[in-house]
Amino acid sequence: MTETTGDGQDPIKVMVVDDHPMWRDAVARDLAESGFEVVATAGDGDQAVRRAKAAAPDVLVLDLNLPAKPGVQVCKEVVAANPALRVLVLSASGEHADVLEAVKSGATGYLLKSASTAELQDAVRRTAVGDPVFTPGLAGLVLGEYRRLASEPAPATDTGEPKAPRLTDRETEVLRLVAKGLSYKQIAERLVISHRTVQNHVQNTLGKLQLHNRVELVRYAIERGLDDE
Repeated sequence: MTETTGDGQDPIKVMVVDDHPMWRDAVARDLAESGFEVVATAGDGDQAVRRAKAAAPDVLVLDLNLPAKPGVQVCKEVVAANPALRVLVLSASGEHADVLEAVKSGATGYLLKSASTAELQDAVRRTAVGDPVFTPGLAGLVLGEYRRLASEPAPATDTGEPKAPRLTDRETEVLRLVAKGLSYKQIAERLVISHRTVQNHVQNTLGKLQLHNRVELVRYAIERGLDDE
């Protein structure tokens, strides 16, 4: 069975980055055997950035502890180069500082290496459609950090307060549920719409607000109190 993207047509393209060859090869093999299209692998940070730009994967499965360039820097660079790219960190570290740094760098999810093959496969599928995926116990930590960031005063701007873009009622509703931590699938079920429609609303909202990823979107929503409604 081929693992496909949300539209059910193209296989999910995955790149695996880890400095341990046996681990890297095993993860790539497991994903390939379960229907994902492994388009590239890399063993250090510099190589990862170059190959990610060339291979254009849908999901980058990324270790944080890399030679040449740390994983968080790789994450920043590849997401800046291609905002549509999803990054799933697969790390041996469950340290809170590492998790938060990865998320701030643009990672969509964070999974510990103790996860099973089935958990990794599910995490890659969900990451591909933009759902946040975290090892149990880490999701609450990340949402708490969103709230802390949102409570900090915004940096001063030279110009007057920009006029807030107008969102439709449905876009605002989807944004509110995203801020509450619901997955796209859960939002679709809650609003009785398709998964693809939820994705479209999120992409439209990102464009209107000139934001780049779900992390920024959640922060925007929490700053405006949408998660409390």
